[in-house]
Amino acid sequence: MSQDVPAQTPETLFTGSSQMHARVRAHDWASSPVGPLASWPTSLKVLVKTLLGSRYPMILTWGPELTQFYNDAYSLVIGDKHPAALGTDIRGTLAEAWDSLAPLVSEAMTTGVASWVPALRLLLNRSGYREESYFDVSHAPAYDDTGAIGGMLAVCAEVTPRVLSERRTRLLRDLSAQASDTRSVAKTCGDLAKALEAHPLDVPCALLYLCADDGRSLTLSAAVGIQQGGPLSPERVVLDPDSRMAAPYLRALEGERVLRDGLEALLSLQGGPFGDAVGTLLFQPLAGTGAAAPLGVLVTALSPNRAFDEGYASFSELLSAQVSASLRNARAYEEERQRAEALAALDRAKTAFFHNISHEFRTPLTLMLGPLEDVLARVPVTEGARKDLELVHRNAGRLLRLVNTLLDFSRLEAGRIDSSFEPTDLAAFTQDLTGHFRSAIERTGLTFSVECEAPPEPVWVDRQMWEKVVFNLLSNALKFTFQGGIRVRQEVRGNDVLLRVFDTGTGIPEAELPHLFERFHRVRNARSRTHEGTGIGLALVSELVALHGGGVSVESEEGRGSTFTVRIPRGSAHLPADRIQAARQQESTAVGARPFLQEAERWPDVEPVPQAEVPAPPPVEAPGEEMPRARVLVADDNADMREYVERVLSPSFDVTLAADGQAALVAARANPPDLVLTDVMMPRLGGFGLLRGLRELASTRAVPVVMLSARAGEEAAVEGLEAGADDYLVKPFSARELVARVRSMLELSRMRRDSLRQELLAMSLRESVQARDDFLAVASHELKTPLAAFRLHLERLERSLGEDALGRARSPLESAGRQVQRLHALMETLLDVSQLTTGRLALELNDVDLTAVVATSVARLREEVARMGVTVTLDAGLPLVGRYDKLRIGQVVTHLLANAAKYGQGRPIAVRVAAEDGTARLTVRDEGIGISEEDRARIFERFERAVPGRNYGGLGLGLWIARQVVEAHGGRITVDSKPGLGSTFVVELPIEGLKAA
Repeated sequence: MSQDVPAQTPETLFTGSSQMHARVRAHDWASSPVGPLASWPTSLKVLVKTLLGSRYPMILTWGPELTQFYNDAYSLVIGDKHPAALGTDIRGTLAEAWDSLAPLVSEAMTTGVASWVPALRLLLNRSGYREESYFDVSHAPAYDDTGAIGGMLAVCAEVTPRVLSERRTRLLRDLSAQASDTRSVAKTCGDLAKALEAHPLDVPCALLYLCADDGRSLTLSAAVGIQQGGPLSPERVVLDPDSRMAAPYLRALEGERVLRDGLEALLSLQGGPFGDAVGTLLFQPLAGTGAAAPLGVLVTALSPNRAFDEGYASFSELLSAQVSASLRNARAYEEERQRAEALAALDRAKTAFFHNISHEFRTPLTLMLGPLEDVLARVPVTEGARKDLELVHRNAGRLLRLVNTLLDFSRLEAGRIDSSFEPTDLAAFTQDLTGHFRSAIERTGLTFSVECEAPPEPVWVDRQMWEKVVFNLLSNALKFTFQGGIRVRQEVRGNDVLLRVFDTGTGIPEAELPHLFERFHRVRNARSRTHEGTGIGLALVSELVALHGGGVSVESEEGRGSTFTVRIPRGSAHLPADRIQAARQQESTAVGARPFLQEAERWPDVEPVPQAEVPAPPPVEAPGEEMPRARVLVADDNADMREYVERVLSPSFDVTLAADGQAALVAARANPPDLVLTDVMMPRLGGFGLLRGLRELASTRAVPVVMLSARAGEEAAVEGLEAGADDYLVKPFSARELVARVRSMLELSRMRRDSLRQELLAMSLRESVQARDDFLAVASHELKTPLAAFRLHLERLERSLGEDALGRARSPLESAGRQVQRLHALMETLLDVSQLTTGRLALELNDVDLTAVVATSVARLREEVARMGVTVTLDAGLPLVGRYDKLRIGQVVTHLLANAAKYGQGRPIAVRVAAEDGTARLTVRDEGIGISEEDRARIFERFERAVPGRNYGGLGLGLWIARQVVEAHGGRITVDSKPGLGSTFVVELPIEGLKAA
């Protein structure tokens, strides 16, 4: 018995929950070419159900009308055409790409053969524009229930981002390859343009603008895909802020990325894979180095078939960065090339200068040496004059050797060295040359041996050059060797002759060996007999040996010595044919061994060892004797310079000599000199090191230091002074200048010491005064206690006496009371002095009637001055109220009245209080002895009087206290007086308005 199968509906067949499941279920298939669902063959139902369940982009076309079914993943591929495409002819949906797809679909449906096409480029109009896109696609036949081909099933994957990334990466790689070769800026711009021209899909056109030197304009340096000089490609852009055309360029130079759209008509340019009109330009800055200004602006057109999305923007930024890097490298190359050319020109100028100046030096040196030699040989002179002449001759010879070395270098640089190679018995010649140094080397205690193997045939050498090679190597060995010895060995080794110079000297640091034969190179901080030298001796040896077709090398170990090896080929085939036994065209620069030996003889025999001096006792100056001579310590590694300075300074100063900075430092610490005169460059310890050592110890910290140096110029002097030197003297200097500088430095040092002593004395006096003031304060307080008790006892005694006894004792008691009062006033004065000098005076300011205070003080003192036969009159008007310390103002009035009574010779005293010009004015006038003009300026100082104290008594503090109190109130006190005509003291105090009583 058969069971009825329920009819299938879209709801029961396509039960998925995706968007496309819902759309397939809701679609009106009955009106489509495939008909209602009930009429579908089973194969179609299965294919659609399978397609909808897949997450991979899939599309199915069915029937001759190519009705399309697709899933959710595929809906993203067709973009804006979804969902209208469902159930319609695929040829309408993909009309713009059908030319590419039709053959593939047709092949699958007619032949039944599936296809696979990677990265198929398709033109899609899915986002509102004609888009360039790429897909990996496969088309396969779809069979119906009868086994016939009923449709086409396609799967696809969009690979547009990958294809674009690979293509753009190739462009950036091509640009990077251009940047890897250093070249000029102009050539780099051309190469960049060629690289951009090969990638029109991503860069339809490009303009490369570079900033002018003045930064006011841009110049078009390269153009790709666009004609130069057009409306959008001007050859020059003036960066005028008011110019509309310059606006995008200015914004780009400020670091902004600028887009200009709608330019299709102005550009008239087709781009992209489909030849569409280009209408958008992108302006980007070309970054300079670091924080430097941009190099220019890169303008690129955007593809019309790609949206300017994040990927396109990132690519454009990388493109600008790569172009910037290429231009920076090119600019750096150009600058380096210009520097190299400038250095080469400078080097040529230097060579020419050395050549010319060497010739100019040789003439006056010849005229100096010739007459000097004649005088030394023929003219009898004193021993002192002979020493001076020998000093001049010796150093003139040394200068001639240096000049000749410079001349040799200039000739080598210019390729004009005057060589003449001739066959030579090299063993005998070398032995003869080394023999000149035997006495100089053995004098220092070193051993010296020479072994020269005779070659089987004469060796072709330039004898003058070989002489310089041997002398320089031996002089160098002696300079750096203090113990052991020097050995010279010459031998034949195959086709070469080897000359080796061994020494047991200080050795050379390994790091210095590669630079040893470079010109002007010197090993820093090397121990040597002298620090003098130019650093060109070994360089000259290397150059001269190279002219012989040979070479020079060195082996060395610090502390154990060095071995220099010179190798020259035998025979003459390696030598220039035109220099074989050639006649010399230039004057010789060979000076023989004498200048080398004279210089070596002045070096110390052993390494300088500081000799500790016994400190000399301080000189005792006897009455009537002159001041002891100043002691000057001279440090210089040049023996001639030391002796010269000693001869110049010894008539005026006691001179101590030291061969280097270390010896000078030891001597100075043992017995500090009055002044140090030091060279800057010395072995073991230089002038700056000596200066630091002196400043570290208290005993030598204040010793003035004068530096001597051959380094002229403001920078050298500033360097010395900033290091702490007191003066800087540049060689050459005259004897008068040296003596004057030393004398002025010693005088300045003496003045500094005197100033320091005065400062210490003043500090001691201030401390003593402070101690005295502190004592006065304490003593005043301590004395007031028994004084108060004494006054109380007097008062009790007076009350306890009867009438008769009181009458008899009244006069003594009153006298005692007055003395107690006087002593109390004295204690108050001392206490005031202490408070004023220590700054502890504190005013208790209140609204006080100045008139009343003066009246009270006058009334209190009237009886006392009356006993002295003096009358006091008071002229006081209205009350004068201000902010005053009542007790202190009363103290001022008391001092002025007491002073007037003391010096008034019994004549009347007039006191007046009034307000004038907003100021309270107190006037105390007497008709006494008066004050001279010279005394008026000092009577307000502490302990000052206008008359001798023995005649009038007193401490000389009253007027000083009065001035301090008045000035503390913001006022002033003055005096007008003439001898014999009395004095008028005027006190002016500020008042805060006049207040009625």
